[in-house]
Amino acid sequence: MSDTNPSIHTLLKTHWGYDSFRPMQEEIINSVLDGHDTLGLLPTGGGKSITFQIPALALNGLTVVVTPLISLMKDQVDNLRRRGIRAGQLNHAMKRSESELVLKRCELGKIKILYLSPEKLLSPNMEAWWNILDVKLIVVDEAHCISQWGYDFRPSYLKIGELRARFPKTPVLALTASATPQVVDDIMKKLSFRDRNYCFRLSFTRKNISYVARHCDFKDTELLHILSRVGGCGIVYTRSRKRTQELAAFLASNDISADYYHAGLSPEEKNERQNRWKSGETRVMVATNAFGMGIDKPDVRIVIHHDLPSSLEEYYQEAGRAGRDGLPSWAVMLTTKADKATLTRRLSETYPDKEVIRDIYDKLFVFFGVGMGEGFGKNFEFQFGKFCQRWEFKPVIADSALRILAQAGYFDYTDDLVSPSRLFMTMPRRALYDLQGLSDETERVLQFILRNYTGIFADYEQIQEPFIASSLELTERTVYEALLRLRKMRVIDYTPRKRAPYIYLLRSREPLRDVVLPKQVYEMRRKLMEARLDAMKRFAFDDYICRVETMLGYFGEKTVPCGTCDVCRERQRLENLRHRQEQSAHVSTEVMTEALTFIVNQNPAGITIADTSLRLNMPVENILPTIRNLADSGLIRIIDNNLYPA
Repeated sequence: MSDTNPSIHTLLKTHWGYDSFRPMQEEIINSVLDGHDTLGLLPTGGGKSITFQIPALALNGLTVVVTPLISLMKDQVDNLRRRGIRAGQLNHAMKRSESELVLKRCELGKIKILYLSPEKLLSPNMEAWWNILDVKLIVVDEAHCISQWGYDFRPSYLKIGELRARFPKTPVLALTASATPQVVDDIMKKLSFRDRNYCFRLSFTRKNISYVARHCDFKDTELLHILSRVGGCGIVYTRSRKRTQELAAFLASNDISADYYHAGLSPEEKNERQNRWKSGETRVMVATNAFGMGIDKPDVRIVIHHDLPSSLEEYYQEAGRAGRDGLPSWAVMLTTKADKATLTRRLSETYPDKEVIRDIYDKLFVFFGVGMGEGFGKNFEFQFGKFCQRWEFKPVIADSALRILAQAGYFDYTDDLVSPSRLFMTMPRRALYDLQGLSDETERVLQFILRNYTGIFADYEQIQEPFIASSLELTERTVYEALLRLRKMRVIDYTPRKRAPYIYLLRSREPLRDVVLPKQVYEMRRKLMEARLDAMKRFAFDDYICRVETMLGYFGEKTVPCGTCDVCRERQRLENLRHRQEQSAHVSTEVMTEALTFIVNQNPAGITIADTSLRLNMPVENILPTIRNLADSGLIRIIDNNLYPA
């Protein structure tokens, strides 16, 4: 572990306040510091971040972290800075001047951890910087995205392999929360692991979570029933934005505090709702899968899936947000008879006909006004709803087609780009002196902007409402409303930050005859999805195999029945019932034997079987087996249906 600074335990205590590492963290850290290419498979909530943040602090140089979660980069950087760790970020939403400033700080050693999107890795302005920067560690977060066999493959991740080629001696740390053996092998291959012996897998078993598949006729009724019986906060996952609102309203009307969350909300709305849920003001969050990444609430007692996910990878990630504090928690999946057919239908929706895909490709370029042979390297904010409406495409089909085309390498397609707030001073500087009627908060916000954003009279400047709010000790909502008032008064032109899909063209527009969907992108991945759907069906509907065994077997992990899922509980209930019945039968036989022997001995002249039945108050068919056993044992005699003492 040469070329290192303080001990890893000292760093852990100094920056995080912990006395010891979680399972597998220390092994991964030591492997990285020893210079090995390392793969860490840690379940959701297993503490992945520390496995690269500690080495980053221990090494003399820069750690590069490649992550697809553009929307969370800022939060991660801010969290590190609060711990006294120098961190920075690069993404498509930043102007070149901003990026250059960050990179200059990296060169000067003022940044230890640099987060960037895969799209930024080999962009033209990065080429020269890779020759300058002293990169000591390359981290690939959500590493399953690099594998074509992963459930969330992203073509832009393949660029990481090119970065690795630039730094062949620099160790790579790949991290993921879920990966099948096939995906694990592909990750190591794509990242050119020099040695494949340094794979650290923490068991995916979450012993405090009880997995349940509840078969029902009416999901909403069952949902209400479960939440009424299980206390604590929870998450309800559904696949429809509209359904999140409907279910939240339904729960609220039944006196369960609930709110909804999906990708269509503004950043302010998301933060507000998430904070209310985290603080306990809202008990249940009804959400699409947009709610999850970066959620760190330890006391989630129950996660309910109102709709079935398309893969066990997705399900494990989402269900794993329950019980991070280690206390007993529940992961419940609601199913109906129609859900099997729904899962099957998703296959054709996710992989539409190739001609449909080519038609959507053609219409996309028309939508952007890009001519044949043009478009390479251009970036477009994508109005997806307007696109579908214009050509009457079903949104689910259009989205699937765009993702397939992205996987084929025609463009990058993502809905994870946050456009920062922008501001331009429209009122001349001299006129500001005569401005009247401003509230105290609005006046303070305006003066702060004038002092800190000097270029706003010449061009649009990016601003950070959270920075303004913290500097003035105001809420973000107050700053936002002040900016809206200034815009209404025509003092400024203000565009709030927003999250919007975007298309980044990797190739110029091609004739439809040249648009090829490779076998590994279409046919092979279609078969892979079919296998994932089949695995999901087995997990949800097979009521004879332990659900944890089914799930962990899918991830290549052997285990024994968990004892806590609904299958295991039902098996134990039936076993207990059988045992009680056997005990009851055993006791009854003993009692009956004693009673029969007594009755026969009291009647030396014989007694009929019918009369014996009346004396015992038991049906004849129930006492016959005991009578035969007594006769076979020589304890009584049977003559013409009469019983006699032996």
